[in-house]
Amino acid sequence: MKTKITLETMKFHAFHGVMEEERIVGGTYLADISYTIDTNAVETDRMEDTVSYAGIYDLIKEEMMKPSKLIEHVAGRIAKAVKNKFPQIPEITVKISKLNPPVNGEAGKATVTITS
Repeated sequence: MKTKITLETMKFHAFHGVMEEERIVGGTYLADISYTIDTNAVETDRMEDTVSYAGIYDLIKEEMMKPSKLIEHVAGRIAKAVKNKFPQIPEITVKISKLNPPVNGEAGKATVTITS
């Protein structure tokens, strides 16, 4: 059965940004991920019949800890890492939000969403 699994509002302190200060001081980032798999876990209730969202979280955390200039790059790395580790995932959507981005004004967050 086709099943969509989503992890929302994962919060990380990470070191991404174009400005050097952002990569030194860091900032708060939110990550959301959604993936669809064909699974019979809805009937079997067996972990081995699905893709563990705990395993997905660990991959996201690992990629979030690698500094990048652009959150587009971070999102792309996450999508690639997840699809490489779990080839049974045909499509994935990754959303990365940078809270309080450095702009000439007030902005709550800057967000990038990619689908791979």
